[in-house]
Amino acid sequence: MTTPGNRAGGARPHRPTLQEVADRAGVSLKTASRALNREPHVAEATGERVRRAADELGFRLNALARELRSGATSTTAGLVIGDVGNPYYSRIARGVEREMDARGLQLITSSTDDDPERERVAVAGLLERRVAALLVVPSSEDHRYLEGERAHGLPVVFLDRPAGHIDADTFVLDDRAGARAAVEHLLEAGHERIGLVGDFSRLSTHRARVAGHADAMQAAGVQGWETYVRADCHDLDAAARGASDLLSLPEPPTALFTTNNRCTTGALRAVAGLPDRPEIVGFDDFDLADVLGVTVVAHDPEEMGRLAARAALARLDGDDSPPRTVVLPTRLVVRSAPGAPATGRESLGVRSGGRPSLAVARPRDAAPLLGADAASG
Repeated sequence: MTTPGNRAGGARPHRPTLQEVADRAGVSLKTASRALNREPHVAEATGERVRRAADELGFRLNALARELRSGATSTTAGLVIGDVGNPYYSRIARGVEREMDARGLQLITSSTDDDPERERVAVAGLLERRVAALLVVPSSEDHRYLEGERAHGLPVVFLDRPAGHIDADTFVLDDRAGARAAVEHLLEAGHERIGLVGDFSRLSTHRARVAGHADAMQAAGVQGWETYVRADCHDLDAAARGASDLLSLPEPPTALFTTNNRCTTGALRAVAGLPDRPEIVGFDDFDLADVLGVTVVAHDPEEMGRLAARAALARLDGDDSPPRTVVLPTRLVVRSAPGAPATGRESLGVRSGGRPSLAVARPRDAAPLLGADAASG
């Protein structure tokens, strides 16, 4: 026998309808609707009977449909991120969610794996749900498709990377300065052959961090550093391959700068068990980095999420000031590997005071840097 919650015989589960609730409660369809929406002028006993019937059948109101019919303000906000499984993005989402929750907005999060087409699909899905605000960690380089939504009053905020061809509130890290501090630390430790294992070369974060790497190497007068750059290492396996490729060179690097937490983890896998392990400095802190003694460029993803959410909520409240870009600080956290002598150095701040800098040049205004060509070595 097939019941509403049963897939016997390949039948799809039956979702109870409002008409079935009305029939069970012995009232009209209109009375059932008014009772479930707790509208006035419905007798208390009738309302209780309708709600009991709805519970027995497992009926739930379609909040989105109700909002669309009534013209009420949406109670949801949308967030598009790279990968919800990545602790960096999940911390951004946590920061956004807490701010939205405090305003009574439910956050809907969608992942793109940094694929531009998946970004468009994810954004379209959230727009169909009529979200009250949209926050995006961009993967594509052109966001003019969102101009119409912004023109109709939808708050659109970008995080981690700047948007392409659109002016909107943007919250990013000081990627270039953070990367430069990381490589300067390695240079001060006596390294000159410093490899770089980086993300997709098309991403602005990758380009800015390669720029910081270049700043430090060029200032130190190191020649031929481009030979040691490997890009497009987006996942752990690719990062491990990139690091292994560098270490197989006739003159392998003595240190590695990894441009995000995935690249760092992949590089650690590649060097595991090597008798002469290169020193690794990674962009992004991560769990167990302190135990492993990995020096990192640290920052606060939750704070980025909180600030971006507050900006979106301010726009909802009528803020019509010009769009702004907020660049959040990073700091170098110096650690020693287990068993190694302590360096005696404390964590170094890339920016003094640890406060965000406002209205500075967008990362895309930095010099265009090594992309896919650099990855070919």
